[in-house]
Amino acid sequence: MKKVLLFVFILGFGLSLFAQSSHYKNISNIPYYNDSIYQSDEYMKERCVLDVYYPANSDNYATIVWFHGGGLTGGEKEIPLALKEKGICVVAVNYRLYPKIKAPVYIEDAAAAVSWVFKNIKNYRGDSSRIFISGHSAGGYLTSMIGLDKSWLQVHGVDANDIAGLIPFSGHAITHFTVRKERGILGTQAIVDSLAPLYHVRADAPPLLLITGDRELELLGRYEENAYLMRMMKVVGHKETVLYELDGYGHAMAEPAFPLLLNEVRRVVK
Repeated sequence: MKKVLLFVFILGFGLSLFAQSSHYKNISNIPYYNDSIYQSDEYMKERCVLDVYYPANSDNYATIVWFHGGGLTGGEKEIPLALKEKGICVVAVNYRLYPKIKAPVYIEDAAAAVSWVFKNIKNYRGDSSRIFISGHSAGGYLTSMIGLDKSWLQVHGVDANDIAGLIPFSGHAITHFTVRKERGILGTQAIVDSLAPLYHVRADAPPLLLITGDRELELLGRYEENAYLMRMMKVVGHKETVLYELDGYGHAMAEPAFPLLLNEVRRVVK
C-alpha cells in the first residue's frame, strides 16, 4: 500500500504527460456488437454503444477504455475532462444495467466493448498494443473482471494479456454488491466466487494499478478488498501490482486519481 497525498504540483504534472494534438474528434454512440445482434433488442441498441475521443493529427497513441460507475444499476458513458487533450484516445462505454438484465450480462458487454477497441482502434490511427482499461467503482469492477478472468475476452478472440494495463478506481475485488443483491445476499456479506476479481489472481496478468480512497472514508471495506487483491497477486508471483490509497478522499476519488492513471500510462508506454 502507498498512501498518496495529492498536492497541486502532482496534479499539474499529471496534466502534461503527453504531447498534445491540436485537433480532437469525438464520434458518439458506436455499436460494439455486430449489427445483427441488435435487431431484436431495443435495450441493447440504447446501451451497447461507445464514444471514441481521439487526437486526429496523431498516430500510434495510447487508448484508455473508460467504464463509468453507478453500482451496475445506473450511470452514463462520459469522456472525463481530466483525460481530454492529453494526446491519448479515450473510449467511453455504456453497458446494460440491473434490473433490466442480470449478471453476468454487464461483464459480457464490457468484454465486447474492449474487443471492439482492439479490433478497430487502428482505424482511428491508434496502437492496439497500447490499450489500457480503467473505470470508477462499478467501472473498476468491470475493469478487473475482464482483465483478470481471461474467459470474457477469449469469447471474442482477444487475449486479456494484450491489455497494456489495468487501472481500476475503487472497484470491488470481491463479488460485486449488485451481483449479491440479485442473489438475495446482503451487501455486508462478502462473497468471493467466479464473479470476483479475487477469484482470478494470476501471475501473468497485465500491470495492475489499484487506486482507492482513504480506508476510513471508503464504502464498506473497499480499500481492504483491494489490499487483499494486491497481496494475493504478489503471492502468486505477479510483478506489477501496486495499490494507492488516496489520503482524505472517500469513494468519490476519481478526480484526484486521474493523474495517477496518466502517469501509469506514461510509465508503461515509454
